[in-house]
Amino acid sequence: MRGVKLELRCPQRVHGIIADPQVDWSFDELLSELNAVDHKLQASSLVPLPFSKTHSSDLSVVVHAEKNRKPFVMHVSDDDDDDDVVNSGHFACDEIYLSDDVDSDSDSSTEAQCSLMDKGGVIEGALIELSHEHQLSVAEEIRSRISAFGSDFTNEKEKLTNAISRAEKSKEARRELDRKRDLQYQRIIAEALDNHLTDVQRHHEYKSQIEEKKIRDDAAIEESKRKQKALQEEKVRQEKMKSEEAKRQVEKKREEEMKAKAKALEDEKRAAKEAAMLSMAESQRKAAEALTASNELNKPSSVKGAESGLKMEEKRVQMYKQVIGKDVVSEMDSNKEYRSHGMQMARRIKTITGTKENVRTKADELVKLMNSTFPQSINIGIFADKIVSQSTNASSNSVLYGYGHVIVMVTSKIPHAMEILLAKLNKVCIFTVPKYLSYSEGAFESREAYYKAIGYEEEDGKLESTDTYVGRLTQHMKLYAALIQTEVDGFRNLHGIEEGWKWLARFLNALPANIYTGVALQAFIELAGFGMYKRYKNQFKKLLNIISQDFLKALKEREDPKVTKVVISLENYIQSNEFLKEPEGWRLQDSLLSHGFVPNESDDQQQYYNNNNNNNNSSGGYGYKGYQQQYNYNSPNRYVYQR
Repeated sequence: MRGVKLELRCPQRVHGIIADPQVDWSFDELLSELNAVDHKLQASSLVPLPFSKTHSSDLSVVVHAEKNRKPFVMHVSDDDDDDDVVNSGHFACDEIYLSDDVDSDSDSSTEAQCSLMDKGGVIEGALIELSHEHQLSVAEEIRSRISAFGSDFTNEKEKLTNAISRAEKSKEARRELDRKRDLQYQRIIAEALDNHLTDVQRHHEYKSQIEEKKIRDDAAIEESKRKQKALQEEKVRQEKMKSEEAKRQVEKKREEEMKAKAKALEDEKRAAKEAAMLSMAESQRKAAEALTASNELNKPSSVKGAESGLKMEEKRVQMYKQVIGKDVVSEMDSNKEYRSHGMQMARRIKTITGTKENVRTKADELVKLMNSTFPQSINIGIFADKIVSQSTNASSNSVLYGYGHVIVMVTSKIPHAMEILLAKLNKVCIFTVPKYLSYSEGAFESREAYYKAIGYEEEDGKLESTDTYVGRLTQHMKLYAALIQTEVDGFRNLHGIEEGWKWLARFLNALPANIYTGVALQAFIELAGFGMYKRYKNQFKKLLNIISQDFLKALKEREDPKVTKVVISLENYIQSNEFLKEPEGWRLQDSLLSHGFVPNESDDQQQYYNNNNNNNNSSGGYGYKGYQQQYNYNSPNRYVYQR
């Protein structure tokens, strides 16, 4: 039988043993070598072997610990022929070699085992088989661990990849956030820089404005100095011209005097005759006046008032009769066109309020109506009548202040209307003069006649009640007070604050203290007190002290329960200094009043004395110097209004 030579590759090391048998070993040597291998496998195996040997093997395994691998040759012969040699299969593995071809390995190992079993017996074959199975199990475990290691490595690699990706995303997000913050910081810095530049520019503009204003002020000062110098030069020139003119006038006057003396000598004889005739006529006139005066002295006098006020009232009454007259009054009542015209004025007056635009509009409309085709006397008469009558229906003090503005604006363009209006007001309310009528049987036929004389009106054939009369008196006095203290830019008040001062002095000088005069004084002070104080300051306070000490004292002594309310109101007004507070409605909304500048006391006083000087020159000398603090209702020392 032909021998078979097998060559097997085995690993250099198995559990620390180098297997490379020599070809020419004897059987005993082989058995001893196998036993040594067996002991080493038992001692060094990580996994316990499934069996333990009870006896020594007859086979010997020789382990050759050489570094170089050498194949061993196993001689197996079926015919026991030593000449037929079968080369064993050659095997070699680098460290660990595991064949995937399980069937081929099994076949080859089976053949080898069979050969060995034939020679070495059953125990040695079993040992080889168990060693082979152990190697397979170890190889399988290694494969599983390598697979697990590969899976773990893949997972770790994926985790690392994900972590790197997240880190890149976080880095990109952080970079984007930094970019946005940088952009925001740049924007904030730009805004701050812009604001700073704006402030710097505004500061430069402010400085330039100040410098321009300073330049303008310097120019104005220089211009003022130049004008002042020119004015002084002009004054010097005019004074020089006046002196020359005065010399010429003196010379001319001398010539005229010489001529006049010559003419006087000629006229002297003729004048003597005329003088004799005039003296006779004068003696006759004086005799008639003396007779008339004696008759008047025998009659009781009922009118109380300042002489200057009564004379002024008489002039207004005469003017009213001249301008209006009885015929005009009857025509206003009977003529339909006049009545319609009056209704148009009344509608304008009714809608007057305390606002700037309303007052201006109503004043312009009334001026247009008064400049209509109707006679001027009719227009003025209707205007005065409607203003006075509608004032009793005024809902508040602000409306009456509005009336005052309208009156000033209208009468500044139609001057005669002011005197006619005051005449109408004096007629319906004698306390606006001021004057007072005292009752006496010799002067009045009855009490009703007296009440009609002081202003009571008839209602259904009967006299109105005292409360109704006092209410109407209050409204008329408030209208008068609102008028005298009204100032409007661009318009002249023909009956201004100076007339209010005169009225108050005349009132305290001449009128007694009773319910009527107390109500009149309260209404006047309530609306005009603030304006009077603004103008006259401490002088007005002195008048209030006189009212408190004398007038109110006289009212209390009358012990009339009707005057208690008036006394309390006046005392509260004076003691609480209400005249220092601006009354409601005194300043129009968006007003035309020029109250932006309040002069100090010295300026007011200087202006006041200037006005007094003007009054002394133009109206007979009614100034503050004519008022002296001598008033006392219970003594002969009175607050006298002197002329």
